[in-house]
Amino acid sequence: MRDGFDGANVDDIARAAGVSKATLYSYFSDKRLLFSEVARIECDRQASSAMAEIDPAAPVQTSLAALADRITRFFLSDFGQQMYRICVAESHRFPELGERFYASGPQMLCQRLGAILQGYVTRGSLRIDDIDLAANQLAELCKSDLFSRRLCGVGGAASEADIARVSDAAVAMFMARYGMD
Repeated sequence: MRDGFDGANVDDIARAAGVSKATLYSYFSDKRLLFSEVARIECDRQASSAMAEIDPAAPVQTSLAALADRITRFFLSDFGQQMYRICVAESHRFPELGERFYASGPQMLCQRLGAILQGYVTRGSLRIDDIDLAANQLAELCKSDLFSRRLCGVGGAASEADIARVSDAAVAMFMARYGMD
């Protein structure tokens, strides 16, 4: 993450990991696979942590507020930003890297969100005809302008008020479209 995809060299990675270059290559045939595995593991860890905090019996707005906050914070995190930058920059040269990133990041997020949303549809708290679309919409609402501003280095770090403004508005807009009340 520190040096970017092109700037990172396998010797430095092996040294930081405390293993030999041969050991590293015995697990990962190339740097792209290593990078995508780091992304997969971290995205899975973040998603699992968020899912463990969600009470499926809680009111829908309570769960969505917690999820929106976590999603927004992930998109703004150094890891989330750097991973996005690297994957977008390298996916034209290495399409499989882009595919692996998409599967372990955005697609996984939407699948896990979809499972939560389906539970609320089943309970009658939400009315959603297309779960995949709704999950994608919620994730994108959590980016708002904060994600693009941070990605472009405009305005510095988001404040707690900025994060709350975006995540609260994402839930409000989502509920306006899909809520039963």
